[in-house]
Amino acid sequence: MNEERTRRRLPRGEREQQIIDCAIQVFARRGYSAASVDEIAEQAGVSKPLVYLYLESKEGLFLACLRREEQRLVAAFQDAAIGGGTSELRLWAGLQAFFGFVADHRDSWAVLHRQAPDLGPTIAEEISKARHSILDEVRKLVLEGIALSPTQIHLGDADADFVAHALVGAADSLTDWMERHPGESPERVTLRLMGMMWVGMRQVLGGEVWAPPEPAAAE
Repeated sequence: MNEERTRRRLPRGEREQQIIDCAIQVFARRGYSAASVDEIAEQAGVSKPLVYLYLESKEGLFLACLRREEQRLVAAFQDAAIGGGTSELRLWAGLQAFFGFVADHRDSWAVLHRQAPDLGPTIAEEISKARHSILDEVRKLVLEGIALSPTQIHLGDADADFVAHALVGAADSLTDWMERHPGESPERVTLRLMGMMWVGMRQVLGGEVWAPPEPAAAE
């Protein structure tokens, strides 16, 4: 009885976070379609009508989960990348925080990465907002790297946008690879990605440009 009274006295904000915590676990475990508000309410220790009162619908509950975890992911990247050092080191720190989030919040990533893209335009729009937030951060760091290049190579916004999309797309894809290779640490994954992508970027900033070989001359 005392425990029930304590649950009832929680402020609304704390209660909503508790419901979202449980909802993420259920959505990750069962998938959006199979998950039920009844099970989420039971796991959270609240009534089903209370879930609807706070979050309106099953879709509203899923969106609340999505928005909160998106904000946490973007904040993890921004907080890590805001530190001192070169743009290269800040990108390294931000990507490491990204992969660290994925490794430490498997249920959250299951909701963000696997389920959400197939659940309609409203949810897809939320996913797009989070992706663009991280793209903007990466783009800024790449532009800084271009501006600080010792050579007079002519790269600009379009080039930075291209590199940002390549890096973020690769990072997104590598989360699947991480699941198949659980022994790979976030630091190691980041190191390998930077080795593949940023070393090439550094060569471009130094003036090196790849071109296909000239066709062999006919005899």
